[in-house]
Amino acid sequence: MILSVIIPTRNRSKILFGTLESIAKQTLHSKLFEVIVVDNGSTDSTRDVVDSFTGQIPTLRYYYEGSPGLHVGRHKGLKEAKSNILVYADDDIEAFPTWLDAIAEAFEDKDVVLVGGKNLPKFEIEPPDWIMKMWLDAHSEGNVLGFLSILDFGDSILRINADYVFGCNFSIRKSILIEAGGFHPDAMPQELIRYRGDGESYVSRYLQEQGYITLYHPKASVYHFVSKERMTESYFCKRAYNQGISDSFTQIRASGGLFEVPSLRCITKSHYERLRQMSPSDIVRAIGRRAKRINARFKREPCAKIRNKIAKAYRAGWQFHQNELQNDPTLLEYVLKQTYLE
Repeated sequence: MILSVIIPTRNRSKILFGTLESIAKQTLHSKLFEVIVVDNGSTDSTRDVVDSFTGQIPTLRYYYEGSPGLHVGRHKGLKEAKSNILVYADDDIEAFPTWLDAIAEAFEDKDVVLVGGKNLPKFEIEPPDWIMKMWLDAHSEGNVLGFLSILDFGDSILRINADYVFGCNFSIRKSILIEAGGFHPDAMPQELIRYRGDGESYVSRYLQEQGYITLYHPKASVYHFVSKERMTESYFCKRAYNQGISDSFTQIRASGGLFEVPSLRCITKSHYERLRQMSPSDIVRAIGRRAKRINARFKREPCAKIRNKIAKAYRAGWQFHQNELQNDPTLLEYVLKQTYLE
């Protein structure tokens, strides 16, 4: 067994069907990979959909894990996987036929620990102009729009920053993931959003800090479904709100306790030492500068209202998490847990 494909899912059986259908058509021989579907509390026909593919994917296995949280499903897959190479995919992707072949090829280099590829958008409807402007506003390596987890760095194999391997198409050596301490909490039901963390972003940050090699392989690519609901201002604001929560989580862990400067980027511990020495007015100015950086991401977007809403939603998410931490010591203990790999 070369690869273990792990797909956490929850109540999205119709979309999951397309994902499994694309995996059944891989050029890599089916004996060389297994597929593990972790049902994270579904009440729909997820089990039936998985069962319908047992003839097409001989190594397909289904597990039910009722505890909420994407990290729970990811860790269940890790524990059940037979391979040392874990291929994490979302339940709304459709893989290139060469996806698994290319991932296996990339890991032939023993120094490579993380592999990603293109995450091309599969828009349900014609996207609005402002989304296309964000998507086509080229990054130094290519096109990337994190709010939709879509990315295209071209057709050459590249060594890249681990931050550019998104969770929908995230392949990693099991031994390295265990070394990192597993994933942090990520997607949660909205009523449990206070327990959200920084997910695979933590793992990516760990890999960068350790100097590990991340590879972009253009054939290790997927189409990522973008529903019409995601192509709205309200969805982008929700993503920004959730990012505020995630960044608050990151900062609390880095500083070892409550602290008050929101960020869209990971901040090093040495930077925190400098921040602790700031006066309240300096902290307020730092927050303002961070908001400007959020706006700068959309500087070519003509609709000022959209970028202002996004920045406001981000600050609201960060503040929500900070308030929850202040009011609930058990939440602070949860955020400061040494590991979530249980």
